[in-house]
Amino acid sequence: MERRAVGAAALAVGAIGLGCMPMSWGYGASRQDGEESLRAVHSALDHGTTLLDTADMYGPFTNELLLGRVLRERRRDAFIATKCGLLAGEQHIVADGRPAYVKRACDASLRRLQTDRIDLYQLHRVDPEVPVEETWGAMAELVTAGKVRALGLCAVGARGHRRTGAALHDETLRQLARAQQVFPVSSVQAELSVWAPEALDELLPWCTAHGVGFLAAMPLGNGFLTGTLTPGEGFEPDDLRARHPRFTADMMAANQPVVAGLRRVARRHGATPAQVALAWALAQGPTVVPIPGTRSARWPPENAHASGLALTTADLAEIATLPPARGSWD
Repeated sequence: MERRAVGAAALAVGAIGLGCMPMSWGYGASRQDGEESLRAVHSALDHGTTLLDTADMYGPFTNELLLGRVLRERRRDAFIATKCGLLAGEQHIVADGRPAYVKRACDASLRRLQTDRIDLYQLHRVDPEVPVEETWGAMAELVTAGKVRALGLCAVGARGHRRTGAALHDETLRQLARAQQVFPVSSVQAELSVWAPEALDELLPWCTAHGVGFLAAMPLGNGFLTGTLTPGEGFEPDDLRARHPRFTADMMAANQPVVAGLRRVARRHGATPAQVALAWALAQGPTVVPIPGTRSARWPPENAHASGLALTTADLAEIATLPPARGSWD
């Protein structure tokens, strides 16, 4: 099989990407607004953001359908990254890495997105019942068929392993090593932010060493690092933050010094805490592309302008001294 790949340089088509998940999944159904989400995507593209990150499970399926309405008019403006490999039921999520399923999922995503090619096709999670080599091989065949330009892998979630003492991304690094033997990995997506810097230990250095792009998920800490959330305000039951150990009222109050530190740096630059948080992510390396999520047209212009914010060595040193974020597991 021909080993073609789109490396880190091609992923950096926009310094700041757009995470589309909140538009239809994870942040409370009653606040979803399809028309406002469409405006948010158009606003992001208007302000130079090109990488749009979605997945078939968001909704499920409705997120890709929404983006398809934009791509029908503006495909040339966008770099489309979507994912397969997770199935969302009413009460649970399961992985499916069977080669036949992966190929069907790709065709379905192409139809929903109203495009003939996906720029970056990501494996959302490795199926423990299917060798990653088989799943990755099927995805590589999609590249050969011209349906996909490049392949990416999403990191195993780290939060469940915080107390084990093991390196948080060991399993992901093992999966990457195995996948690389089959077909080049062009990107890795994992959480990276001021209050979740664990990827800096091993995962981001691996990407840098291998010329692999790094999509920094949740760079605004699920909204906390913007400074716009009020401790104790509460979340809807279906909002993922309602069950997050850092979003109890007590922990949100305890983590306010992190936001206060970002505000201090922001004031010196005439910026916002969110822009400082995004600039911090960009400062971690040339292969890093933060993908803040939003469902409001208000935020993409502010986020995009963060790419022009150059933090000084002193700024980065000050951020490094901020207290580590606390969760209810602590």
